[in-house]
Amino acid sequence: MIAHHVLFWLKPETTEKQKIAFRKSLDTLQSIEAVKMLHIGTPAPIERAVVDTTYTFSLFLLFEDMAGHDQYQVHPVHKAFLDEFRVCFDKVIIYDAH
Repeated sequence: MIAHHVLFWLKPETTEKQKIAFRKSLDTLQSIEAVKMLHIGTPAPIERAVVDTTYTFSLFLLFEDMAGHDQYQVHPVHKAFLDEFRVCFDKVIIYDAH
């Protein structure tokens, strides 16, 4: 399995309407055949020094293998998401693990 965890910090000027559209677009990534599991979240109200709650959205995906991950990266649905919403990103950090 390959775990792909993406944390998005959206620009401060991002409107609530844009955040809703962003969230809905994240949902479309589930339609990509290589995606075995998808979880979309926002920071949990946990206050501990080791917990980062500064991001806007979390996207967690599981792929069967590296080939699935690679298919996802070039899939038209993923590219459409990036093309539409990249302008909203203030910061993105990705953690991939196998």
